Amino acid sequence: MRHVIGVILAVIMTAMLFFAGAWGYFRLLRLPPAGGSLTGLPASGGSLLSNHSVLYSFAALIVTGLLAGVLIAVPRISPLGSGLPGLGLLAWTGLYLANVHRAVSLIPMRGRAFGAGFEALGINGILAAVGLAMIVPLFIPSRWRAARYAEYDPGYAPPPQPGTGLIAPDWATAPQPPIGDL
Repeated sequence: MRHVIGVILAVIMTAMLFFAGAWGYFRLLRLPPAGGSLTGLPASGGSLLSNHSVLYSFAALIVTGLLAGVLIAVPRISPLGSGLPGLGLLAWTGLYLANVHRAVSLIPMRGRAFGAGFEALGINGILAAVGLAMIVPLFIPSRWRAARYAEYDPGYAPPPQPGTGLIAPDWATAPQPPIGDL
């Protein structure tokens, strides 16, 4: 069941990466005009905290990054949650390296900000870096097994407390003989 939920989370992560992440990156990628004018910069070169367009773009990137980070870091989540989107990103990057035209033609909605942002993420190599980070949990064996916790397993016994090991305090022990006497 854990891995089925991981596959569902992988679909959600892929959609989040394509729609929110690519959209936010595309909106932040707009470069100022070549004349060096400050009017082309966001907020005319002033504070970005008052520019709602930039704040929405950053928020989309932050939410996408947080979801990816949670899928990568939380051990209770199946490694498929982050691994499947990561493998997809690496596969697209490999196709891009082999045949640029074919890889770019496979991007849906290229005329909109989602597709253009995804293309920009791929061209800049960000998709490859994100894909490499997202496949790391696939190689950690403990992530494939469900953790055993006391509240879920009635047979779970906590480890012994300090001072209560295998030797009872009333056992008599004798000192070891010196090494030369053996």
